[in-house]
Amino acid sequence: MGEAASTTTPRERYRQQVRSEIKERAWEQIATAGTSALSLNGIARLMGLSGAGLYRYFTSRDELLSELVHDAYQSLVGTLRAAAAQGEGDLAGLGQALRMWALDDPQRYFLVYGPPAPGYRSPADVAALAAEIMDILVDACTAVPDALGGAAGAPPGDGPGRPAGRSETASAQRLALFFRTRLHGVLSLELSGHFAGTEGDPALLYQAELDLLAAR
Repeated sequence: MGEAASTTTPRERYRQQVRSEIKERAWEQIATAGTSALSLNGIARLMGLSGAGLYRYFTSRDELLSELVHDAYQSLVGTLRAAAAQGEGDLAGLGQALRMWALDDPQRYFLVYGPPAPGYRSPADVAALAAEIMDILVDACTAVPDALGGAAGAPPGDGPGRPAGRSETASAQRLALFFRTRLHGVLSLELSGHFAGTEGDPALLYQAELDLLAAR
């Protein structure tokens, strides 16, 4: 690490610091009013920079947004990996880690799983991070016995005790997909405020969905 730091020039370190501050200001804008509020000119004013000066660090709103999306994906991957490393890599542990991550910063969650900003297309490299998240879930699903049988939608004739094979992997992938769609459905409703004024407890509903998935 020391050798890498010694090869970084003061100018490069300053550039990295400014880019980091720009991203911090961008997160503040998003946290206040959502992704649609992201404005490079607004950030420039807050930092005492000209618009042209800020564009030396990020050439467009989409470039800045792509950095934020990438950071959000990396944050979630790190959270799930940490849960698995701490012995909480089963569906229940990953489900709770996902919910805590989402509640900690709803706008970061929506940057990954919410509707895209108008005219924006996610960078291609986030596909690898999304695939890594899916791999973590599939690994957890292979440890659920009934994920290898009919409960997770395996083809007729397959059942527990058969040799590991393609249908086994497909069944784990199918359960992982259920995990994503059902839990993200509850989370998205909760973070959007759709449970406000109802008698439903989103934490209990989320736990009920998680219990059903883990029991498969």
